[in-house]
Amino acid sequence: MRNPPSLLSLAIDSAVPNLPNFDDLSPLPDHVLVDLFLRTLRAGKLTEKILNLFVATGKEEVLTLIRSLNIRRVITPVLPTTTIKDNEVDIVIGALRSDLTSFLNGWRSVFSQFHLIIVKDPDLKEELKIPDGFNLTVYTKTDIDQIVGSTALSFSGYSCRYFGFLVSKRKYIISIDDDCFPAKDNKGIFVDAMAQHIENLTTPATPFFFNTLYDPYREGADFVRGYPFSLRNGVDCALSCGLWLNLADLDAPTQALKPGLRNNHYVDAVLTVPRTTLMPVSGINIAFDREALGPALFPALKLAGEGKVRWETMEDIWCGMCVKVVCDHLGLGVKSGIPYVWRKDRGNAVESLKKEWEGVKLMEEIVPFFQSLSLSRTAATAEECVVEMATTVKQHLGTAHPVFGRAADSMVEWVRVWKAVGSKSS
Repeated sequence: MRNPPSLLSLAIDSAVPNLPNFDDLSPLPDHVLVDLFLRTLRAGKLTEKILNLFVATGKEEVLTLIRSLNIRRVITPVLPTTTIKDNEVDIVIGALRSDLTSFLNGWRSVFSQFHLIIVKDPDLKEELKIPDGFNLTVYTKTDIDQIVGSTALSFSGYSCRYFGFLVSKRKYIISIDDDCFPAKDNKGIFVDAMAQHIENLTTPATPFFFNTLYDPYREGADFVRGYPFSLRNGVDCALSCGLWLNLADLDAPTQALKPGLRNNHYVDAVLTVPRTTLMPVSGINIAFDREALGPALFPALKLAGEGKVRWETMEDIWCGMCVKVVCDHLGLGVKSGIPYVWRKDRGNAVESLKKEWEGVKLMEEIVPFFQSLSLSRTAATAEECVVEMATTVKQHLGTAHPVFGRAADSMVEWVRVWKAVGSKSS
């Protein structure tokens, strides 16, 4: 027959759920404090406030126990502490259409406080139509040729956005395509996509342990029970990937099979993509820390029949795989979710399928390669990561298909151009 619990044991058990009501635990004997701490931990009741209560006692036995369990005090508040000033941001727009009037007027209330970099598709013959009232710089084919010089890199089509990344002199870049407009949330209120991207970048990411309550740093959220305190400080978020309403980012086979399918679901959530988890990144609605990650976003993989609509290109998918590997290697975070933009229909999925099918098949070889890719410790910057990655691509994929060898060459060339343009502007 088991002995009944002692009065001390019962008292400690009753104290556990009432700890939030205590202001000072220091009068308790050391052995009682240790027992109380362990029971609090087992009950899943150890919050930041309660941890601080035990730490404040200054009792060495308790502090030693906390250290041995690798439990750390959280010093990062829930709301953002990093401030990004408007003059630290460039909004990059790849102009594939000549008339940008409705696009820019649709974003006027948001764009007016930032500097815009508009890069005209080198293949676009018509003059750009741009309304007044914006702080912007426009780059054309002449500017591209003059600044970049002789290079095998192509800035045609959607790849023109990368030239904007290249010439920007600001710490942060937000990339929005010219067929995207502000989205509305579930209350019918227009979304400030720029502010949401900035919030994603100014709050930490949590790639090492998945928080089931989405981003714990958003107002109204926090870490769930069982989340290690030692990981709650997170890491710097270097890449924010937004989503689309109306025309979802489906591939040509799916869109051709379901021509009427549209994304009408606004989910007010963002989360960190776990470390070593790959993802396709679309450059249509992203933001990133240019200083930390800029050289890892590049135009490299070009399909033989590449076209001018999203179903006919793979450059951003390849780029997304590369940049995720770089982020994982450098200990940087990637978030996906809000902000949404509303995207207009463009192109014909059935016709595009003829051009994209090559890319669909290539993905079956690309994914296993990136899943096994590991960079060396000597690769300490984004530039070094890209160059090392290019060498590995050439060695392991170059013989499988010539498109990979050309992509590797473009990655090395991009780093060269990035350094050259950077040295001219410094």
